Amino acid sequence: MASPLVAPKATRISLRSFPICHVTKCDIINSLWGLSIWPLDISSGNVNYDSYFSYYSEQCNLALYDGERHISAKSHQDIIEIAEQIRSHVDRKDIMLWLSSRLPFPRLENEEERINGSIDLVVRLLCMINVGELQYGFSGQERLMWSENSLEHWIKNYFHAPRLLDNEHVKLEKIFSALNLGRIAGIEIQFTNNLADHLRLLGEDDKKVSIFHNASFLMVQRNNSMFPDGLIDETIRTLALLFPQSDPKTRKWFRKLSRTFNIDCQVVKCDRLRAIDRQINNFAFWRDRLVVLKQVFDEAEPSTLSQWWCDRRNEVQWYTFWVAILVLVFTLVFGLVQCIEGAVQIYTALRQ
Repeated sequence: MASPLVAPKATRISLRSFPICHVTKCDIINSLWGLSIWPLDISSGNVNYDSYFSYYSEQCNLALYDGERHISAKSHQDIIEIAEQIRSHVDRKDIMLWLSSRLPFPRLENEEERINGSIDLVVRLLCMINVGELQYGFSGQERLMWSENSLEHWIKNYFHAPRLLDNEHVKLEKIFSALNLGRIAGIEIQFTNNLADHLRLLGEDDKKVSIFHNASFLMVQRNNSMFPDGLIDETIRTLALLFPQSDPKTRKWFRKLSRTFNIDCQVVKCDRLRAIDRQINNFAFWRDRLVVLKQVFDEAEPSTLSQWWCDRRNEVQWYTFWVAILVLVFTLVFGLVQCIEGAVQIYTALRQ
């Protein structure tokens, strides 16, 4: 079993100490993901970590709720040391034994719950996948449970689920974007920090879709062996598909959204997609969810004037509709003019 890294003093502060300084953030990132960044990179580098540490703080606060009775980890260093065990491909049961041996005496009645709570918290911080039960917190989605084998083994099994849906006639045109999901199909976007919920349709009417927005996290996970080969790059490509950085309307819409919601700004800075990159067969892990989302998008019919204006999927239908609207408007205007003219003539005749 791997021995924990010797930690800098910056990580020994309590999980309740917020905000986290740049030095501590740097030590956490380097230890969790095996990177080599400097504190200056936190604020001025190409990758923005603000969104991740907002998630980090939220998860720690949820886990520490109720007087810290559901978690044994107390400091950022505890998080780092558990993460080292997880990254060493150790089975969960062995991690539990290792963590139990480090707890002070006398032992508490809920020792196993505290151990599991600490491990699950570290998994969420390490991989941004909602694993385990939270005593206080509601995500709206079923939580995943990792109970045996190594975390790497569990993650790869989860994302290597068989592809079941036919995708022969699915085309991912440029009009298929996050902006148009809302303004054409009326699909509400719900940004999520849970990678497992990415592109999942929500609600009985399929009018909401979860999109994992933490692109900065994805950018630094490309060489992380805990994820299946190609998963991270493909997830970035789905963001590039839905948030094309070459589309000024998407960028303007996203800037407005980011003022209201805490969204990672890197979402609209992902790779540019060529025509060949947009082929559905080039997506393996997210293919089925893309197929379902595209089907809901294609089947949606405009129900408001704004949706009719934005919907250019069928240009013949679009022109026919708006020509009919123009004819109707002109007819009403001319009719109104004639009515006014007739009223004026009657009024003039009566005056005479």
